[in-house]
Amino acid sequence: MPFNIIRQDITKMKVDAVVNAANTRLKMGGGVCGAIFRAAGAEALQAACDKLAPIETGKAVITPGFDLPARFIIHTAGPIYNMQTAKESERLLCSSYMESLRVAIENRCESIAFPLISGGIYGYPKDRALQIATSAIRDFLKEQDIDIYLVLFDKSAFVIGRELLGDVKSYIDEHYVERHEVIRERFLGAESRTMSKAKASIDGCFGPMYESADAAATLDDVIGNLDEPFSDMLLRLIDSKGMTDVEVYKRANLDRRLFSKIRSGKGYMPGKRTAIAIAVALELSLEETEALLKRAGYALSHAVKFDVIVEYFIINGKYDIFQINEVLFEYDQPLLGN
Repeated sequence: MPFNIIRQDITKMKVDAVVNAANTRLKMGGGVCGAIFRAAGAEALQAACDKLAPIETGKAVITPGFDLPARFIIHTAGPIYNMQTAKESERLLCSSYMESLRVAIENRCESIAFPLISGGIYGYPKDRALQIATSAIRDFLKEQDIDIYLVLFDKSAFVIGRELLGDVKSYIDEHYVERHEVIRERFLGAESRTMSKAKASIDGCFGPMYESADAAATLDDVIGNLDEPFSDMLLRLIDSKGMTDVEVYKRANLDRRLFSKIRSGKGYMPGKRTAIAIAVALELSLEETEALLKRAGYALSHAVKFDVIVEYFIINGKYDIFQINEVLFEYDQPLLGN
């Protein structure tokens, strides 16, 4: 997946490169930095860092991963909050991400894992640090293909805007239906339909045994009314929106190879989250989203919290997939994309 937010120990990530939230002297510190040094082998890593130190805030350098599962460690020095103007702090924090990604691409990395840079002992407000991180990553992915992970050790490291969370919570409270209520409604509905069919059978027992040829649908009629395949509808929607394939799969947070497989229409059917991600990328209305999902054999349900959250964003015309994934992560739901 191009961008994913996960709860994990960054020292255990099996990626090409992990990013160390370093100090400018590249000395072993506390927090994420200390954990990376200890897991990689502090003595060997410090010797490698000493050859590259010092670095400027917002810059990045690379060392081997030593004892980590990752091949490389990219060290970047984020800004200490309130040491510069707000604008300069944002520029430097954005630079830490962009420079780290640039170094990763130069070293042919296909995957990279970041901590929330400056969000720990450097005191950057976590909600703003997250916004800057996702903005920088989004901009980079417009031009490059690389799998990026934002790794959080626990949920306390993750904070998003209270206003957005409040709006989503209100929508969930209003629309989310517990599964047992839905099952009960379906049972009552099925019971009612069964009784109606039985009544119709009795009422019609003296009617003609067979329908006339005119009333029966022909095979051609049935074939003509079949729904268009998912891939055909996808191509039609891309054309109608005036978008390119690259725009769609990047906005959908999808891997290019997966999107090509879906687009080809050679019997491959996407998963529900992937289909929804495509709908979000195309900025479809709720009705259009439901139609696209139907082609893949899925539907949105108010008995599924994931679906209700996605529905909130679509109804309100909020199609930033990174923002949607932040809220899904907050509610312990799977993320949109691959």
